[in-house]
Amino acid sequence: MPATKEEEDSGVGVDTALRQPKSYQVIMLNDDYTTRDFVVEVLVEVFRKSRPEATALMLNIHNEGRTVVGVYSYDIAVSKVRKTAELARKADFPLRCQIEEV
Repeated sequence: MPATKEEEDSGVGVDTALRQPKSYQVIMLNDDYTTRDFVVEVLVEVFRKSRPEATALMLNIHNEGRTVVGVYSYDIAVSKVRKTAELARKADFPLRCQIEEV
């Protein structure tokens, strides 16, 4: 909607510049119970990683305690974290992810 005459005169305008949506990284956390194979399967199924990439990420999670497994818009990041939690719960694993703004 175009700015009104009063808005133009007052110096208060409508911001029409488009901005990129904020990005959020999904971080998968290590635990002592979730199997490595299950982590790889989640990375392949939920995060659409290739098996070699998923294996490398899983090893990094295991060795470092946490790793960024993807960067997404907020809604997609939340969806992937929820799907991971659902799969982990069904398999009786405590696997967790968290979201951080980039």
